[in-house]
Amino acid sequence: MKSIVILISGRGSNMESLLAAVAAGSLPVRVAAVLANRADAKGLETAAAAGVVTRVVEHRSFASRDAFDAALAEAIDAFSPDLVVLAGFMRILSDGFVRHFAGRLINIHPSLLPSFPGLHTHQRAIDEGVRVHGCTVHFVTPALDHGPIIVQAAVPVLDGDDAASLAARVLAQEHQVYPLAVRWFAEGHLQLVDGRVVFSAPQDSAGALVSPLARVAR
Repeated sequence: MKSIVILISGRGSNMESLLAAVAAGSLPVRVAAVLANRADAKGLETAAAAGVVTRVVEHRSFASRDAFDAALAEAIDAFSPDLVVLAGFMRILSDGFVRHFAGRLINIHPSLLPSFPGLHTHQRAIDEGVRVHGCTVHFVTPALDHGPIIVQAAVPVLDGDDAASLAARVLAQEHQVYPLAVRWFAEGHLQLVDGRVVFSAPQDSAGALVSPLARVAR
């Protein structure tokens, strides 16, 4: 069974969805540890209550980003994970860190990449008048919010939406597709070929890459 380390900065709702999937038996991985860059990250309590080892590498204790990333990489390597999962980890990672974990570092971003990288994705989607929004699970590369896409989930943007209502709809989909992407990795169903994700076996997500639109009553 493959092992994962999860990185968080706050509440860690995506971490919760992963832990729930493991507990339910639908995600065949061992969560070796949950690491946070803030000692007050609420998700640490959730992980500890689930019996998962937790560690804090406080970014404010380091003089530079590179020094922090080196310490974080050392802490992760102590658990020898097969996969490192960013779950609301609010730090921009250095090129060296990303290359160290190349091919085994994934992230979930609250937009349909390559649209709306960075912050405030939901308000930007509303401001641009898009009719479909969503989330993306991708391998991490040195370019911010840019890397080979594993799976995307789409939701409609409804008349009257604000950033909060749209964010809640997207978050519900995040909790569905992140455990799915991790399971595909754990079961060896995906690989990186020439910078793209290729599936080596049929998947169970309606065409593999894009989940159906979430149905929301108007």
